[in-house]
Amino acid sequence: MNKIGLFYGPVGGAVENVARKIVKAVGKEKIDVIPVKDANATDLDKYENVIFGISTIGSHTWERETPSKDWDNFLPELEKINYSNKLFALYGLGDHITYSLHFVDSLGILGRKLLDQDAKIIGRCSTSDYDFEDSEAVIDGEFIGLGLDEDYEADKTDKRITSWLDRILTEFK
Repeated sequence: MNKIGLFYGPVGGAVENVARKIVKAVGKEKIDVIPVKDANATDLDKYENVIFGISTIGSHTWERETPSKDWDNFLPELEKINYSNKLFALYGLGDHITYSLHFVDSLGILGRKLLDQDAKIIGRCSTSDYDFEDSEAVIDGEFIGLGLDEDYEADKTDKRITSWLDRILTEFK
């Protein structure tokens, strides 16, 4: 398997904590971790295997004096990426209690933008072990990637990551 590029944002908090868990599970010699706030399309050129990590906006962001714009700044780069010979896997964080109507929506928004570019996305996940009302991340009856809730289901995170990695690592080149 070629080295994985894991691009995540925002820096700090649950998305970064999950990135660390993924690195620990995969092995730091097999994965590079890059905050999207520091990245551009050419940074993806050296990876055939890419993981994107994103969070859905919540009150913690709205209440900040200067909201994180990590993904807002990076999303235009998606149109510049060479998608040939690349596989993408996505994970997203959300709050299924407070934002039950928008659970991991950013995961779906990102996934749709990638699909619009004909990106090949692996690692879809069943919604059966989740309790939420609606989500932009549900495409064709499944989450487009791994959905996580570190606010109310942190006890399920490690098992979900392990199961997801078991599947995507066998598909990565």
